[in-house]
Amino acid sequence: MIRLEGRCNQVSVLSCLECDSPNPEYKCWDCLGSELYCSTCILSVHVHHPLHRLQKWNGQYFERISLKTLGLRIQLGHTAGQQCANPRHAFNDDFIIIDTFGIHEVSLDFCSCAIAESHMQQLLRMSLFPSTTSDPKTAATFRILEQYHLLSFESKVSVYEFYHALNQMSDNTGLLLVKDRYESFLWIIHEWCHLKMLKRSGRGHDPKGVGATAQGKCAVLCPACPHPGKNIPPNWKDAPRRWLYGLFLAINANFRLKRKAVSNDSVDPSLSSGWAYFVEDEAYKGFLDSNSDNTQEKSMCSSHNTVNMADTKSNRGLAATGLGTVDCARHNMKRPNAVGDLQKGERYINMDYLFFSMLRHTVVDTLNVSYNIACQLSLFFVPKFHLPADIEACQTSFSFNFKSGVGRTDGEAPERSWANINPVASSTKEMGPGARRDTLDDYFGHSNWKKVVGLGHTMLRKMKDALPEQQNHHEALDDLEEGLRGEYSAALAQWREQVEAWECDPSKPNPFERKAETVTMASVRLELARDDQNDIQTGTCLALHEDCTPSVLISTGLELKEQQRQMKAGRAGLRVHASDNQEGKLLQRNNTLQCRIDTWTKLQELYMPSLAALHVSERSVSGGIAAAVATPEAIKLWLPSQIGRTAPCDTRLQAIKWKLRYTQAHNALCSLRSNLHAQTAILKYKDRNLRGQGANTRARNTLKAVEARLEAATSTYECAHKALVVLAPLLNQTGWHSSLQPLNRADICSMTDLLWGESEGTRKLSWIWNMRGAAPDELDKDNTLEDMRIEWCKARARAMRWAEEVELLKEEMQRILQFFKWDAQCWDERGLEGALQDVDDDDEREGLIAYAKRQSSLRRRLAASFRTSWTDTLALADICNYSLVTQQGMDIDMID
Repeated sequence: MIRLEGRCNQVSVLSCLECDSPNPEYKCWDCLGSELYCSTCILSVHVHHPLHRLQKWNGQYFERISLKTLGLRIQLGHTAGQQCANPRHAFNDDFIIIDTFGIHEVSLDFCSCAIAESHMQQLLRMSLFPSTTSDPKTAATFRILEQYHLLSFESKVSVYEFYHALNQMSDNTGLLLVKDRYESFLWIIHEWCHLKMLKRSGRGHDPKGVGATAQGKCAVLCPACPHPGKNIPPNWKDAPRRWLYGLFLAINANFRLKRKAVSNDSVDPSLSSGWAYFVEDEAYKGFLDSNSDNTQEKSMCSSHNTVNMADTKSNRGLAATGLGTVDCARHNMKRPNAVGDLQKGERYINMDYLFFSMLRHTVVDTLNVSYNIACQLSLFFVPKFHLPADIEACQTSFSFNFKSGVGRTDGEAPERSWANINPVASSTKEMGPGARRDTLDDYFGHSNWKKVVGLGHTMLRKMKDALPEQQNHHEALDDLEEGLRGEYSAALAQWREQVEAWECDPSKPNPFERKAETVTMASVRLELARDDQNDIQTGTCLALHEDCTPSVLISTGLELKEQQRQMKAGRAGLRVHASDNQEGKLLQRNNTLQCRIDTWTKLQELYMPSLAALHVSERSVSGGIAAAVATPEAIKLWLPSQIGRTAPCDTRLQAIKWKLRYTQAHNALCSLRSNLHAQTAILKYKDRNLRGQGANTRARNTLKAVEARLEAATSTYECAHKALVVLAPLLNQTGWHSSLQPLNRADICSMTDLLWGESEGTRKLSWIWNMRGAAPDELDKDNTLEDMRIEWCKARARAMRWAEEVELLKEEMQRILQFFKWDAQCWDERGLEGALQDVDDDDEREGLIAYAKRQSSLRRRLAASFRTSWTDTLALADICNYSLVTQQGMDIDMID
């Protein structure tokens, strides 16, 4: 690098390399090599490279010099190097060209001959894009526009950043005056991207012109989705497996793609109003205005803030609070006319318009639609990642995992696409309405095209993943059914009938839901009170105090145990330098708890006389000083489970304690599940919507409160489980271990953990999610096999979904190849001589034909490449399919 600052091997060269003139002093930064030339030769060498950067040796170092300074003029309208008989200088003989090497000031001449074309056409035919159509003073080379266009897609660089990087390439010292053409470059980029979209969608071949472009016509379609008349059989409506021709759609919103209230449509109109992915804005706003009085329907499921707070969401300073979209749910592509601005949160009125606007472009009537905040409408699936945050009924009724004909679709396609588009939010939020819509249309088109050309690898990877999973899950189902066919064959037949009836009619009882009612502490206390009432009426009551029956005694003891735990946690959370107010409140709680324990202990000794001796023994061992400073949370209550066999205890008290502890354990598990659900919802909302230190701090405080409740539920369960372990042999209780297992920290995990490394198709749930309520065996005579039924239904669903996934992938592969064939034929027709007979210019006609042939060839080469890479895997899929169908006991309907 240092060596190149000098003349290198040219020090001893005394003459020009071309003409032998003495003392050559010019070299080019951008040409290959470092040879020195005289001024005449350096100009002749750069007739075809007028935008290269030159350096002149001044005797000590190289300094910059432009070709314009040396007298080079760029002549338009003629072959490079040819002189024009009637040249016309650009305005003020000062023309700016933006190129990959920087921003250049050049001398440029337009042709003013009799047959000369317009200045704009002369620039365009030299691959220079003018900033205006009349009297242009600035242009950008096609190569810099191509470079920016691709770089913006891949790195999300803004026009501002890119232009000022070019400015720095021209001069990073501030000593040279580089004319500011940033606004001109903005206009050029906007028009360039729009024209490229029209060109790629074939609008330049339409004899009716660009003005005849229909809504959504410039969108890049998904080749794997069903398109009647393009890639599915003509008789698809009569096909026995109609589910293979279903359309998978996902509705979602993005609140990062905001737009500030700057500019308006009259100042900054869109160049393509509804031609690609955005809906036509005038009709969209007219519909919203006519329905502005509609009140947002509230969510009846989990607390969906995007729904419930849509009407109250602040939009101060914003023209759009976000973006709503409808995507292809299986292939993650934007649909035509399925994108629109959100003015005030995610309102159903906006999303309805976008959904039905998109439906205009298809006649497929089998729709599988997922929407994460509309489960109360009972029309949509809930995406798999969002599902755990919904209420339990929604988790089975609207899950992709349990519905037939959907394969392994997860419905989360829009969430994946946001990761790619979100980085442009910082630049698009400052744009006017038209520029923003056109820019996002451009990004969506590029994203769709990348997915189209990547379908060969994507579909192959999915098929390779699905084939072994299909085999594994069918084997697992066979193993499960083999163990059930003996003793439980009748139950198995009944389960199959139930699940098939529910699949045909969702209003039937859902076999994936539990029928056992959840038993609560309140219901058990009511049951015990009724037992006491019955004993009083029959004269068998053993109450030794008029205000305290045995059940009240034990129930109160458990309440005191919980208050001791809370007091211990409160004392541990008290800081070293606590205020007088904090210490006073804690002392009041301390005194109240001490009094309650003293009163309860006296009543306890009536029912458990042996405890009096234990209390005396405790006081004698602990000593007077220790007893004087003892805190109430440290007092041992000597409940029946703590006594065990060390002292006599009425078995009725032990039975009451068993019932209460059993129910307490189930309540603790229910609390664990509920708070894990809440934790999932908070984390998801925080990640998607909260920005800034204040909002994240408040969310963190909420999470701490949830974590505290999780810790409390864990402690309660552990205490209850220890008590059950002690009481079970005393009361000969068996069969409870399967529902109330020892709780390890690894067991306390959210259902969302399934989506990180595992899924519903390969999952292994923590045991805490397998119980939805306490259902003792003696009260559940008809539901003893409920857990087994649900697990069989899920195993069957997993096997069916993987089998459907293989069939869907095979169908989609065929559709992709057929779509490419149809698309290639369309380009062939556009390139026919007869279709272009109205084009008078021979060069233009040749260009239209060449472009159409190139696009047609590209589609055929993509199809051939995909077919070659898929051949072996599809052959293996056919073999695996035949093997599964011929297996004994295999449900043929799963495949056919």
